[in-house]
Amino acid sequence: MTSLASNRRPALPDWADERLDGLDAAELQQAARERVDEAFALAREVHPGLPVPGVWFDLKGASAGQAHLGRGGLRLNPVLLEENRAAFFTDVIPHEMAHWLVFHLANGPRLKPHGHEWKTVMCDLFGLPPRVTHRLDVSRARSAPYCYRCRCGEHYFTPQRHAQRRKGRRYRCRQCADTLVYHGRLPAQN
Repeated sequence: MTSLASNRRPALPDWADERLDGLDAAELQQAARERVDEAFALAREVHPGLPVPGVWFDLKGASAGQAHLGRGGLRLNPVLLEENRAAFFTDVIPHEMAHWLVFHLANGPRLKPHGHEWKTVMCDLFGLPPRVTHRLDVSRARSAPYCYRCRCGEHYFTPQRHAQRRKGRRYRCRQCADTLVYHGRLPAQN
């Protein structure tokens, strides 16, 4: 990889919020692929042998994105993309492309995921602060349809935690210390 310090450039081109706001789900995913292509083109300038990543919109839960090295590309969360369009184009896609680039460097698989090399790519190549985690609202993306109650309120369990409760594991409220009691399943979300 050539030195990034000598290759200072402005951040990736901005995508206007109004441009993103008017897109339906299919158009938004196509636009996200275009953003991946823009980030890839910058990465290819410093690492010409970098393979083209695949892009999938099948990530679930609280993660916004993932550089899936074994699968050969980037996985993006379609629910979070829909609800946080600007953040995906500004932060999430470059973040995952930085992982993709660093992994393909010499000794890449041995480097720390958010180590010096990743931070250098974020700052010097993409012109972004190297934030490790996002601060997106994940309430609709996280699957927690099982409602439990205690004397002070409601709590929502994921299918995994609900299965553990059904097998006998007990959960207590952190506020009132009551044992959480199953109340029912929420209707499916779109």
